[in-house]
Amino acid sequence: MTAPLTPPHQPSSNDPWQTSPNWGGPGGSHLIGAHQPKGLPGAPEEKALAPELRRAAVIALLVAVSGVALGLLWLWLAPEVPLISDSTAVFLNDSEGEEAIGADGTFVLLGLAFGAVSAALVFWFQRRGGIALVVGLALGGLLGSLLAWRLGVWLGPTQDVVAHARAVGKGVVFDAPLQLRAKGALLAWPLGAMAVHLGLTALFGPRDPEPEWVVFPGAPGAPGAPGAPGAPGGGASVPPAQS
Repeated sequence: MTAPLTPPHQPSSNDPWQTSPNWGGPGGSHLIGAHQPKGLPGAPEEKALAPELRRAAVIALLVAVSGVALGLLWLWLAPEVPLISDSTAVFLNDSEGEEAIGADGTFVLLGLAFGAVSAALVFWFQRRGGIALVVGLALGGLLGSLLAWRLGVWLGPTQDVVAHARAVGKGVVFDAPLQLRAKGALLAWPLGAMAVHLGLTALFGPRDPEPEWVVFPGAPGAPGAPGAPGAPGGGASVPPAQS
């Protein structure tokens, strides 16, 4: 009887599934396939996420506060709706005018402009971005729109139309209260901000590094594997030249 060429406790050198001693275990936990504990207190992921959340909160606060400027501009630029009273009812002075819907259109245009400017500023100072910053930008835009709406209504003409008509008298033209009839206009700022920020990130944002491909020893095509170019017995054979 002859002894086997490869002992049972030692894998063959040509086994493609043989695991290198450096792919794990002691001293190899930093390589591919190593088990890394996650979710532990004080992990690097949590430490990196905390500053990003703080920046997102600051961005949301600053963007929301800028809604004061939007409210003042809306009050200034929104067309006035003239009303008139005959001592029994209040009517539009110009029934064919489009001032009644002009306030909504003005708010939408101003919201889109504020969204584009706020997104550009956030991208300029926080170029690496992140999902938390985008959420903070959108949330701040929504809060800023709500603040602008309520501020414009509060600073505009009184909401008590009947009392205002009685105060000015019969046949006197007065301004209607500032209203936002289409509440969907409140989304113009956050939607515009996210769209502009996404476009800027796609065009000028930092690119992720290309992944590095790892060739496992013994895999088909790997250097030194059977059948690979340059390996013993590998590659195509060249016929001898005939004289």
